[in-house]
Amino acid sequence: MEQKEENLVKKTCRELGINQKELANLTGFSEAVISRWNRGANLTESTKKHFALLIENSKLKTHIISKVID
Repeated sequence: MEQKEENLVKKTCRELGINQKELANLTGFSEAVISRWNRGANLTESTKKHFALLIENSKLKTHIISKVID
């Protein structure tokens, strides 16, 4: 049985604590494109990697900031 992929737009927004409009501004994609992807349009592999890197970068920033504060 094939497992359905999580909606990457929703996941990225949730992980970054932003909305779709802010994601569009952050990535340079139009709000219409972000909205289409959110509704299920296929993302390219490079876009999937782009979103994954945004999440990873955010987590690294949080980790670094927490170490500086400690």
